[in-house]
Amino acid sequence: MQLSITKFEKPVYVFEPVLPDLNQLHEKLSEIWASKYVANMGPQHRLLNERITEFLKVSNTTLFSNGTLALMAASRALDLEGEVITTPFTFAATPHSLVWNNLTPVFCDINPVDLTINPARIEEMITPRTSAIMGVHVYGNPCDVVKIQEIADKYNLKVIYDAAHAFGTTIDGIGIGNFGDMTMFSFHATKLFNTIEGGALCYKDEQLMDKLNLIKNFGIKNEEEVVMAGFNAKLNEVQSAVGLLVLDMVEEEQKKRMKVFDIYKEVVDRLDGVEIVNTSDESVHSSYQYFAIRIDAERCGRTRDEVYHKFKNYNVFTRRYFYPLCSDFECYRDLPSSAVANLPVAKQASKEVLCLPFYGSLLENNGAESISHILRKVIVDG
Repeated sequence: MQLSITKFEKPVYVFEPVLPDLNQLHEKLSEIWASKYVANMGPQHRLLNERITEFLKVSNTTLFSNGTLALMAASRALDLEGEVITTPFTFAATPHSLVWNNLTPVFCDINPVDLTINPARIEEMITPRTSAIMGVHVYGNPCDVVKIQEIADKYNLKVIYDAAHAFGTTIDGIGIGNFGDMTMFSFHATKLFNTIEGGALCYKDEQLMDKLNLIKNFGIKNEEEVVMAGFNAKLNEVQSAVGLLVLDMVEEEQKKRMKVFDIYKEVVDRLDGVEIVNTSDESVHSSYQYFAIRIDAERCGRTRDEVYHKFKNYNVFTRRYFYPLCSDFECYRDLPSSAVANLPVAKQASKEVLCLPFYGSLLENNGAESISHILRKVIVDG
């Protein structure tokens, strides 16, 4: 179907939160108000914890008020010291969580296909001060968890995964939260599953549960004992109630995003110099968190930034995600591992990747089709 290409009346953003029906939310809030239990891991929190564990197909889950604090708690719970090898192609929270634990992030380059941390480069970056590897499952595409674990076992390192983009991602049917020592999920409003703000850690070692609960509750063991310097990172009852309702919507939202994906893909596949950032591994079921493309300026004749700005003319706000690299931030650029020569693949990707709007409601009023046609026009005609 040929559509006229016109400017959207209202701004179209990369993200749109999945929100529950207000009447259902009112019923949940009525339960909470009647119970007078609004915080401190009450019944809504406990039920969400149980259902998240089941949905993600993991052994243990601990909920947090946001994903950044969850990542911070992971490093603390695993008693990490010294240096942690991670990726510069990620959101700021990844390295920041390390610095707040007095750890030094060591940036490792990424692989050019799915843009996750490159295991072939990890081993050369290990020093006597290295205590862990922190990988990031980018756009729902998983890291090479097998090779990373082999390296970790060889050097006795811990493995933490930032799975902010990977809620529901599986490998051969195994939930992504089963790999490594700990996996963090973000429940921010921009994510496929959200509690407006929130996060979780998943892990196999059940003995970590008590420690994590202490960390996120000021280190308080009971009324008379505070046994460690913790912080406040508890998911409250209202957030948990939102999560319980949104969780029921996730599978339907994923189905809709698959259709949006196919609409975009049909156009992208016909554009020279434009490709989808997607794993080629058939064993992987993606979360469908983002729709990311790479724009090769030499082949298509347009730079990523040109396309990014052209979209604004149509009231469509794409995102250069991740740009700039974390290694380019003022607080990290002086690290030896931040040198441009150390990160050629990540540096190139940061100049080429663009995320398009990606959520189920784009199926309404031919929204996804219109955006795909705008992309084609911008690339072909400028």
